[in-house]
Amino acid sequence: MMNSPLNAIAASLMLLLMISAAKADIPPKKITLSDFPAAAVDEVVVPVPSEIFAVLDKLGNPNWKAQLREGKVKTPEDRARTALLLGNVIAEGFVAVESEDSERVKEIGRQVLTLAQAINVRKSVITRCKSITDKADTRDWRGVRSEFDGALQDVRAAMDELNDHDLSQLVSLGGWLRGTEVLTSIVQNGFSKDGAELLHQPELVNYFDRCIGSMTTRLRKNPLVSHIREVLRKIGPIVGESGSSITVENVKTIHDLTREVNSQIVSGGN
Repeated sequence: MMNSPLNAIAASLMLLLMISAAKADIPPKKITLSDFPAAAVDEVVVPVPSEIFAVLDKLGNPNWKAQLREGKVKTPEDRARTALLLGNVIAEGFVAVESEDSERVKEIGRQVLTLAQAINVRKSVITRCKSITDKADTRDWRGVRSEFDGALQDVRAAMDELNDHDLSQLVSLGGWLRGTEVLTSIVQNGFSKDGAELLHQPELVNYFDRCIGSMTTRLRKNPLVSHIREVLRKIGPIVGESGSSITVENVKTIHDLTREVNSQIVSGGN
């Protein structure tokens, strides 16, 4: 396995995905991602997302509510976009948890169930989604995080059992894209070299690029998937720099790229 100093709010998240209950009073002098607990995503190892968010909280006081998207999502007819959207929505769930918005959390739980049904893995998340609603009602945020994390793992496992490994990868990719959009927004709002260091994740970006390259011809030529690969290849050289070299302009570029592609995932370009 490759050791990868990466994010994911979502990576997600992968995952995702995402957020820490622990709030430390003293910010760290330096972020060393390689010291974080890690989770494996195939041959790539990424830090547990909750650890990433714990660091963000230490660096300042992110306005998580400002990061939440409004409105409901519609289930796409395209299975590739459905898989990407499912990962995107699970990542959004972690942001809602950090915002401590119980109604939004419950709505996202229902969206997860609907999208999972569209790609034939509804049974794998029924229990998780009910638990998300129950725990949100009691404001058990640690428990909700655990259920979102478990939902992602259960969905990927169910898809792999159905030999839908490519779609499983798209779920992870969708989560990472949404997580990176939120991360870059927060880092922009309070730029620091330590915050920018969270974006130093070339192995993960290259991994997703390779995943798309190994997918079936039909998926590789899917317009949205093809566009995402182009976005990854634009982001790759930027995040290949060390954290201390990633400028506020770089962060804005990554944010704009991920925001645009996430909009396409949610709306289908409409």
